[in-house]
Amino acid sequence: MILVVAEQKDGKLNRASWEAVAAAQQLASGSMPIKIAVVGQGVSAVATELAQAAVAEVLTVEHASLGVYTPDAFAQALQQVIAQVSPAYVLFPHTYQTRDYSPTLAARIDRALVTDVTAIRTGTGAPAFARPMFQGKLIADVVPQGPAPYLVTIQIGAYRADAAQKGAAPAPIAVAGVNVDESKIRQKPEAPFQEAKQAVDLSQAERIVSVGRGIKTQENIALAEQLAKAFGAELAASRPICDNGWLPMERQIGSSGQTVAPKLYVAVGISGAIQHLVGMKGSRTIVAINKDADAPIFEVADYGLQGDLFELAPAIIAELAKA
Repeated sequence: MILVVAEQKDGKLNRASWEAVAAAQQLASGSMPIKIAVVGQGVSAVATELAQAAVAEVLTVEHASLGVYTPDAFAQALQQVIAQVSPAYVLFPHTYQTRDYSPTLAARIDRALVTDVTAIRTGTGAPAFARPMFQGKLIADVVPQGPAPYLVTIQIGAYRADAAQKGAAPAPIAVAGVNVDESKIRQKPEAPFQEAKQAVDLSQAERIVSVGRGIKTQENIALAEQLAKAFGAELAASRPICDNGWLPMERQIGSSGQTVAPKLYVAVGISGAIQHLVGMKGSRTIVAINKDADAPIFEVADYGLQGDLFELAPAIIAELAKA
């Protein structure tokens, strides 16, 4: 059996949870049942949404101490859920929150943890989980050792949320009773990292316009902002732009920034270094604007515009204004 741990906040499901469900369905290949656990307080609406998936059951994991996230409380609760359902694999979306508590959970149950998985390779032997190494320069196929369950986090964008199969009828919803010892919660809940540091969670954006070195000067960032506004998109950047302080670090896409998978990703003046590509290659449609016809970004782009961005961007903005 496979257990997927969905993530929600204030009753809103993180889109990456559906990506984890899609990964679980591939891993199961119809031979293992799948259950989804959603942790928090007041999660019935989220559970109903998840019940549309083609899974065996959705479990609500509720307790007063789970209303506001702390790694100790979540690890305690999920340890009990895992003991109750005895899964062979536990899949999570690779979010900031999961990165925080999944190592603690793995240590508590003394089981293997494979993080940031981009693909699952199944065959005659045990499934292998592909994950990037050395900032995406290598891909390792990892087969976890030791007894089950194996804990696996799925990189955002590695699977498409809309690829998750829906059931002919809603899956049953059950309550997974847990007890959380508040005396063993060592953290004082504060605003989550993304909310405290970022004006927007780019991993949830459906459209992104990202700008790179080709913008040349900080004054030209205004052009990228106009293009993003015309697309109804969020503005992001490659690392050099953020290192120069032209945009805040929370807007950075790449191996040392955020990983995103929007429906539309427009790369403006970005050459396409591997460190940037690993952060956005899961985007559904990639449009590249670059004057260098040999830029690596064109290798992953669905649509490429080779030319001067200072001519192309205003033209695109003008056309979008007519729509």
